[in-house]
Amino acid sequence: MNALLVAQLVLVGLLAGEELIVRWGVQPAMAALPDDAHVRTRIALVKSLKVVVPILMIPAVLASIAVLVVGGTGDGLVWRIAAVAALTVFVLASFLGTVPINIGVNDWDPADPPADWKRIVTRWERIDVLRSSAAVIAFVASAIAVVQASST
Repeated sequence: MNALLVAQLVLVGLLAGEELIVRWGVQPAMAALPDDAHVRTRIALVKSLKVVVPILMIPAVLASIAVLVVGGTGDGLVWRIAAVAALTVFVLASFLGTVPINIGVNDWDPADPPADWKRIVTRWERIDVLRSSAAVIAFVASAIAVVQASST
């Protein structure tokens, strides 16, 4: 169980860290760029993160479910449930919100983006606040579960 807990905590922590940096570090920096540079950067970011995020997300979700099941009803159960619930919000917000937008962004012509590209970016950013917050909550809940389970 200890190896599973460590793997789960590392995976959820990496996912939360990546989401936190993109949401509160990269996105504000992109907003300060001129429009053409912003669009080019957004397209490049989508192309790289569509590989990185699933590599972290899928194992993080699977490990969190495994920890929830293997951990049984012992100490930390509520926090393990909260972590899986937060990851569920993250996955739903991704697949129902940002992924469809990213698919469209992936096909943008940087020299001629859609006329409403700023509205699309604003919508993506609103959804991403939910996503990144859910990932951070999942990490915090997972950490609390580990501490609570180990304190008995």
